Amino acid sequence: QVQLVESGGGLVQAGGSLRLSCAASGRTSSSYAMGWYRQAPGKQRELVATFMLGGTTNYADSVKGRFTIARDNAKNTVNLQMNSLKPEDTAVYFCRLYQLGKLYWGQGTQVTVSS
Repeated sequence: QVQLVESGGGLVQAGGSLRLSCAASGRTSSSYAMGWYRQAPGKQRELVATFMLGGTTNYADSVKGRFTIARDNAKNTVNLQMNSLKPEDTAVYFCRLYQLGKLYWGQGTQVTVSS
């Protein structure tokens, strides 16, 4: 079993920055994909940014140039630096890990961007 613990998030004004962090513990394999998704009220959960199994990154078009995902393999953590935040970035952000055919989700952390 894998546990994901998220931290960061909160309330910020438009144009501001936030940093999210996700730490994985438990039975992590040597190869896994890990990243961030978000879900706004009334909308489907969507990809924000993720490391793929091969180590490459994938970003949603809406966050390219503003968000940066970084990974610390030694600590099994993934961080998401979010700059130039917009009100439309408001959502619950979820950490997701995929390994050995299984998906794991964190509990989610709220990000609210005021205009």
